[in-house]
Amino acid sequence: MTLKSPSGKPKPYALTDGAKVHVVANPHSAGGGTAKNWDDLLATLNRAITPVTGRPVETSLTTAPWDAARLTAQALRNGADQIIAVGGDGTIHECINGFFDTGKPLNPNAVLALLPAGTGGDYRRTFNIPDDPALAADICARGDVREVDLGRISYVADDGSKETRYFNNIASFGLSGKVDRAVNKARWPKMFGGTFTFAWCTFWTALRYKPMPVRIKMDDRYDELFNVGTAAVALGQYFGGGMHMAPMAQPDDGLFDVVIMTDTTLRDLVAGDGDLYKGTHIQSPKVIATRTKTLLALPVDETDEVLLDIDGEAPGRLPASFEIVPAALKLRT
Repeated sequence: MTLKSPSGKPKPYALTDGAKVHVVANPHSAGGGTAKNWDDLLATLNRAITPVTGRPVETSLTTAPWDAARLTAQALRNGADQIIAVGGDGTIHECINGFFDTGKPLNPNAVLALLPAGTGGDYRRTFNIPDDPALAADICARGDVREVDLGRISYVADDGSKETRYFNNIASFGLSGKVDRAVNKARWPKMFGGTFTFAWCTFWTALRYKPMPVRIKMDDRYDELFNVGTAAVALGQYFGGGMHMAPMAQPDDGLFDVVIMTDTTLRDLVAGDGDLYKGTHIQSPKVIATRTKTLLALPVDETDEVLLDIDGEAPGRLPASFEIVPAALKLRT
């Protein structure tokens, strides 16, 4: 069966009879809830997918960090037409990296779809993808496809080596990098959900955090020194468990939205100009918002450890370079 648009023409990249759909799931996502509810989740996906493709989905479960990237690449090499990422923002991040090998797409026509199940759930918010499994599964089967941008970031890894990876939502540095590490270590706050966990960790981390001077260059036209609280290089709009960090970002306009919160203190976060959760913080005189295709961030003092947050992951620190990759991924929304 080929889905039709209102004009009667087949929808681009619609699933058809015989299409091969592969699910990459993180069983530890949602605080282990994905493993607990796996049989129900898989049945929900098959109820949505099988009537369209005529075949059940194939599945792979992650067992270690970066497994989702490896399993995605393996599935694409084996002919998968669509990957469904089941997990949180970290799982999605790994899956999109699995779509590429040495900078080239393994299958330029392959599509990524999302079944959200994680702590933050930030990437889905930009596209209004629901967190209800049945509704999300229906989008996985019948949703339209949108070509979205990715970012490519090169940075210093925690072990001192140089690494490059793709990101799909927001890469940031400063306070957010510290918060990311606190979230990854948190245990009891996660019982109260992703929004609470990020808010709790942000509050306690900000109590001790001091903004650091960073030199930021953009598109060979902008070269300034900022005392950075948090600086975000955004494709999507949300991070930190629902913070509306980049409210004007469009994931398919070929540009990063850059939001730099300068000299940010705890007082600014809890009682300053604007609200991070409503996106009104960009009205603050301490916030710079602009757009660019490239960005280079260098700590003024080489001994300063300015930590990165990349799609909710915490892999390293500055210096880092960011480059837009337009229309790099086909996403079912």
